[in-house]
Amino acid sequence: MSERLLPASPNWYCSRSSDTSPKGVFGFGAKSSVYLVNVTAASPVIAGELKGHRERVSGFAFCRYPGQEEICASSSDDGSVKIWDSQKQATLKEHKAHQSTITSLHWSPVVKDLLVSGDEKGIVVCFWHNRNDTQSFFPEPRTIFCLSCSPHNENYIAVGYKDGMIVVIDISRKSEVLHRLRGHDDEIHALAWCPQPGEEELLPRAEETAEAEVANGRKVPDGERGCYLASGSKDQTVRVWSTARGKGVMTLKLPFLKRRGLGVDPTVKERLWLTVHWPHTRPTQIISSCFGGELVVWDLTRSGKQKWALLGSSSEGQNHTRIVFNMSSVCMGESRELLISTSMDRDVKCWDLETLDCCWTLPSLGGFVYSLTFSPVDTGSLALGVGDNMIRVWSTLSIQNRYDTKTFWQGIKSKVTALSWHPLKEGHLAFGTDDGKVGIYDSYSNKPPQISSSYHRKTVYTLAWGPPVPPLSFGGEGDRPTVTLYSCAGEGVILQHNPWKLAGEANDIDKVIRDTNGIKHKLSPHTDLSWKPDGEILAIGNEDGSIEILQAPALRLLCSIQQHHKIINVLRWHHEHGSQPDASHLLASGSNNATVYVHNLKSVIETPSDTPVLVTEPYRSLVGHTAKITSLAWSPHHDGRLVSVCYDGTAQVWDVLKEEAICNYRGHRGRLLCVQWSPVDPDLVWTGGDDFTVQEWAVSKQEHTKPPKGKKSIELEKKRGLQPKPKAKKKKKPAGKGHVAGDQGGREAEEGASEQEEEQEDVPVKTEHTPTTAAVSKEPRCRQPDAIVSEKNRNGGKGFSFVARESLKDEKQREKQAEAPVKKKKPRSILPLSTSMDHRSREDQQRDCLTLAAVRHSQALPSNCVPGSGAHIQLGLFGDRAALYTMFEEEGRSHIEGGHYESLNSLLLWKGDLAGALQVAIEKGELTEHLVAVSPMAGYQVWVRAVEAFVKQLCFQEQYVKAASYLLSVHKVYEAIDLLKSQQLYREAIALAKARLLPEDPVIKNLYTTWAAILERDGHYSNAAKCYLAADSTYDAAKVIAKKGDVMSLKTAAELALIVGENALSNSLALRCARELLTAQDWLGAREVLQAQESLLGHQLVFCTSELLHQCLAGTKLIDWSSASCHGWTVSSGVPFVDAVAVVWEREFGVSSADVDKVKLLHQQVKSVENPAATANIPIKQLLFHLSHDLTLAVLSSVALARGETVTAMLGALTRCRDATHFTLMRGWDSLCKHLGMQSVSSLKAQLDHTDTHSIAAVQSLEAFVCYFQLYEMWWNQSNERPSETQKAALPQPSVAGLQRDAQNPSEPAAVNGTGPQDTADEEQGAIPTEEGSDTLEEEPCRSQEAMLASACAVLISETHAALQTTRSVIEEIQLRLSSMMQQHLRAAATPEEQQKELHALPESGSEHEASAASQSGASTAESTSLTSLIASVSEYNKQLAEIPEHIKRYPFPDVIECCLVILHMGRDSASALPEDLQRRCLALLHKYGTAASVIKARHKFCA
Repeated sequence: MSERLLPASPNWYCSRSSDTSPKGVFGFGAKSSVYLVNVTAASPVIAGELKGHRERVSGFAFCRYPGQEEICASSSDDGSVKIWDSQKQATLKEHKAHQSTITSLHWSPVVKDLLVSGDEKGIVVCFWHNRNDTQSFFPEPRTIFCLSCSPHNENYIAVGYKDGMIVVIDISRKSEVLHRLRGHDDEIHALAWCPQPGEEELLPRAEETAEAEVANGRKVPDGERGCYLASGSKDQTVRVWSTARGKGVMTLKLPFLKRRGLGVDPTVKERLWLTVHWPHTRPTQIISSCFGGELVVWDLTRSGKQKWALLGSSSEGQNHTRIVFNMSSVCMGESRELLISTSMDRDVKCWDLETLDCCWTLPSLGGFVYSLTFSPVDTGSLALGVGDNMIRVWSTLSIQNRYDTKTFWQGIKSKVTALSWHPLKEGHLAFGTDDGKVGIYDSYSNKPPQISSSYHRKTVYTLAWGPPVPPLSFGGEGDRPTVTLYSCAGEGVILQHNPWKLAGEANDIDKVIRDTNGIKHKLSPHTDLSWKPDGEILAIGNEDGSIEILQAPALRLLCSIQQHHKIINVLRWHHEHGSQPDASHLLASGSNNATVYVHNLKSVIETPSDTPVLVTEPYRSLVGHTAKITSLAWSPHHDGRLVSVCYDGTAQVWDVLKEEAICNYRGHRGRLLCVQWSPVDPDLVWTGGDDFTVQEWAVSKQEHTKPPKGKKSIELEKKRGLQPKPKAKKKKKPAGKGHVAGDQGGREAEEGASEQEEEQEDVPVKTEHTPTTAAVSKEPRCRQPDAIVSEKNRNGGKGFSFVARESLKDEKQREKQAEAPVKKKKPRSILPLSTSMDHRSREDQQRDCLTLAAVRHSQALPSNCVPGSGAHIQLGLFGDRAALYTMFEEEGRSHIEGGHYESLNSLLLWKGDLAGALQVAIEKGELTEHLVAVSPMAGYQVWVRAVEAFVKQLCFQEQYVKAASYLLSVHKVYEAIDLLKSQQLYREAIALAKARLLPEDPVIKNLYTTWAAILERDGHYSNAAKCYLAADSTYDAAKVIAKKGDVMSLKTAAELALIVGENALSNSLALRCARELLTAQDWLGAREVLQAQESLLGHQLVFCTSELLHQCLAGTKLIDWSSASCHGWTVSSGVPFVDAVAVVWEREFGVSSADVDKVKLLHQQVKSVENPAATANIPIKQLLFHLSHDLTLAVLSSVALARGETVTAMLGALTRCRDATHFTLMRGWDSLCKHLGMQSVSSLKAQLDHTDTHSIAAVQSLEAFVCYFQLYEMWWNQSNERPSETQKAALPQPSVAGLQRDAQNPSEPAAVNGTGPQDTADEEQGAIPTEEGSDTLEEEPCRSQEAMLASACAVLISETHAALQTTRSVIEEIQLRLSSMMQQHLRAAATPEEQQKELHALPESGSEHEASAASQSGASTAESTSLTSLIASVSEYNKQLAEIPEHIKRYPFPDVIECCLVILHMGRDSASALPEDLQRRCLALLHKYGTAASVIKARHKFCA
């Protein structure tokens, strides 16, 4: 029906009250309706409204099944869930399965007819609407905040709770809880599933993928693919969860952005709402809200801290200015996706996710629309005064943006009830508020408004610009303003404000009126004013229904119109540019009597009389409305065309000259409050009302002519009745005692529906008017809604408070009714049987008098007469005490039959039978606090029994705290504590125990530890730690804080352990924290943590060495060095590393060779830490830290002059590099030793004690490894001379097995870890450089390659080590054969069923190994090798192994057979042959020890 519409604001604090259909229809809940918007990238179009709920809409969702995109659903606080056809805007189905407030709603993306909803009590209801079937689930007894159905599994539903818990349930298994996801600490505001199934391509983490796919103790089946789930919480984090493993995989902390826009009141403190959305076309991105209305796009695949980008960052003013509540998206084409967001700033915004810019903004309204006014200068600028404490200026003629609005809020702390544009100055807008404030805004600037220093005491109803009147009219043209501002408010006063000096005092024009017209009596309170467009005549409406016509500037009274008999709500003069001669003198007026009167005042104005004229007949009477008139507007394009709006909810267009109705508009749902005719289009009218909307509609398109009558009026009343009703108040405050204060948030206030108009009279009733003072206590005005509403909670809140503003006549009638006596309901008699006898006939009552006289004064009683019982029960009150007691017994039996135990107890108490009263109350479970209070009168034991019974009764009523208090009254402290503990009221139990028990009582400690265990189980580690501390379990306190495992928790736990004296635990936690900081390269933080632990000086040295080592390797590919948090330590290229380390140690830690004892102590401390052996999969950061540990030992030994331990530490570092197969670190170890500042290997060997066999063996191994790497370096250098050959290199790790694999191409050298000759270019990339020569050889730099090779081979060709290695290899091979034979024997002895089970139990990874073992077993069987002979062989070889010296076996050594093969291969390809004796030695060793099949095969290929 409307051409354009500004809708009501989307509801706040709902997890999903808006959604977008796949066809591009956006729906959002606003109050009790759902608005539908057609979404395009260019602009929005309001498509319709779904009406049917009676209270706030709390959830809304579209069906996404193909072919049913027009079906949608909504939930409401009225307890209903409705399914709609959005095209027909009709209800299809409805259910009311919930018993509590519904908090969340979602339509299953997989099942077309499944609708899921959750409520505050934790009930999840699934509704299959095609078969009209509902099923309820109760996974957790917690308040549900949000839920979301899986887009990949039709049975999975994720539910978020108020306390931060998330559960994933399977509705096909009786709501089995698949996962309980713990990590958030506060409310879950939103859940979003990843649109892409599986967890393979997202978040590639080595440590995550390496873990077993186990969730909640069960292995995830191959067919059960997981899916990522994102959650947003009030704890300021967004978490991504793996539903396959049931654990979190990523935590995103909201960035703090100081980006609150200009439209934000800095004094307003709003809570955080963190909603998340997973775009349909972007499975690697999540969009979340932030603190101040920003929208953040998180890239889940990006590493580092900056994982996010902002929407709308390209230009200022695109973002929301308040927190965002809901987001949904729609795909427009194949690649474009639009995001729709709703916010507390009452804007609906559309975003392009490709450009991250805002496409359009749809404003909305959060309160009654009290005032509309078009600017007379800036045509098309429509100002809106709204009850949400804001002013909107809408550029209605904007072509690019049909909803181009600007919002003003500064200086406004209450509802905007009146507006008026300056007639001459462009952009100057006057406003009045509910709290009596008057101000002027410059709409073209961002400056705060000018506020008048003169405040009204009540609501400002009308503002008007007009010529100045005395005293402002005095003076010349340049000394006074051309126009001044007039304001009329609820106290009945009109003030004149000087716009040049708003800080000055405003003038009350009543003084001018009285002085000019000689009026001595008090004027009637004013309710409205209107200046004639020519500025010569002022019309004033009064509270008594009269209208006064005054001539400016002296305000001489020309006439008084006594047509209305009720309060005047609105006055409007006809425009001056009409073609009819009399039209400009027409004055239209509206009041509470539902009739619009038009008066022609031409004769009064053009030929005024000496005395005021009394007008009692109207020019035209426009009858049709059924309630009070609230606003009028003349068409600027026609003569005599008027539009009126009314409390009947319609707008009526009249042809005044013909006195005819033209059309009637019924598009609003509530009462209309204001109206304006379009200044550019004669067919368009704008109206605003208490349904929170402004609507533009065309006169020519309306189907109705007059306002509804009869049944239509009743239907319209029902339509308005669907709006939320306010909760009844116990006592209404008078309207005149100030506006109703809303929430402290100010702008967060919003309005709800007020009561319908109580006055139904069509014919005005003239009543006597009593003058009132300016400070009347009741509001004399009803032109605006009966309720100027203050908000209760938030947009779309459940209930709304309001204050009725009534006329003085209505107020006086109400006061008279209040003074009249009100008949109260008589309380029930405690003696109902005897009382009922008083209502018998007069004869019966007189007969009772005779019977009573005979009883009291005669010896013989009448027959069958027992006073106080039976037919004479009423006589018990007039007889003796025995008769009275008899009557009490009869009445008591009656009370028991009727269940009135309180009355029975009163009778027993009156009788003095306290014990009996208590016994009856105990038996019936009807004990009261009064009975327990008086029970001590019956004795101590009775009192104790009464208290115990009352405690049981209170427990049954779940009043456990009160029950515990009553136990205290009988000194049962321990029982009271146990009661609170049994109900898990640990906080109250501890408070009671500490208040009443001795500090050393074990009950207190037990309470603390029990509560701590529960808190720890639920993930509340901080509170659990407090309990452990209170229980003196300091160790447990530190451990529980460290459970979370993040840096902050570990640091806190370490400090806590240090404070309480748990030094060992403190050291351990500090080391863990420092390691975490080291992983993030936060060196300063790591040192700060370790410095607090005096006993961790050795570990500080390790971290210092690690930082210096990282600094040395900063230019390589090995690490990503970050200097953001590091020390100022440097290692110059010319300074040896060990010297640099020693200098830093001495300067920073006081460690030097002068204190040898301290150095040895530190050496022992560092050496006590054992690092695991390196493997090929070790991360580079962990490897470097372990190397730093070995180097620290080496440097400490060097400082302490312990050369043997120095060599051992260096050899350990070298061995670690070899075990990790990291050739980049191994290839130039000798040059690395020089770079580290260590002495050459030969120099170290010379300094050793030659009697120390272990040290000599260690340095020989070190020397051999250096030669080993130099041997390969020389081999590769030979390969570099043949470029065509080296291009083929993709060679394995140097070993016999590697040589065997490359035996098919003997011209190519072997490589380490996939590194071939091409890796010599790594030196330019930062790899450790290698040098031409070795310190183990002679120190002449220009030695020939043959001499170098010969020297290296002399070290490597060690027959002792060859024998050792061969013996160990043979023993290992025999042991494998023995193991294979044993397994074969066990299989043969097993039953067929066991064999089948064993076959299934074998891991897949072991299949190749089993096949190999089987083949070896078959071969051994073919050779007829017996088990006995193999065992004998093992024993023989073990004897040979025992004969080898222990110091030889202790240290690792390169593979001698491998070295022999490489040397012979190099000798074959080298231009200058190797010495013959060297080749003979190699061949001899190969013949003697190279008996393995793999070695023989490699020898044939490499040495042929």
